[in-house]
Amino acid sequence: MLNIINKSPLDRGSLDTCLQSADAGAILLIEDGVYAATKGSAGEAKLKAAGGKFKIYALGPDLEARGIADRVMDGVTLVDYGGFVDLVAEHKTSQSWL
Repeated sequence: MLNIINKSPLDRGSLDTCLQSADAGAILLIEDGVYAATKGSAGEAKLKAAGGKFKIYALGPDLEARGIADRVMDGVTLVDYGGFVDLVAEHKTSQSWL
């Protein structure tokens, strides 16, 4: 399953809910969700701990738009819009965590 998170870990508990509820698969961070993928963020330790269960992706253009593309934590794979489409096509199901 592809889990899509678009909310900042400081704004909502979407990341926490996903990590606690979802089965193994992939997590794609988009929009303000990309803040979780930065070094020193509220989501960094949580994503590192979940690294064995999930493959973590972040949308590069959203990181760039927020001026944080140079602060991405290790273990996060950056994708562009084409990569976003590829991830959706690769996974049988997708879940957006609001």
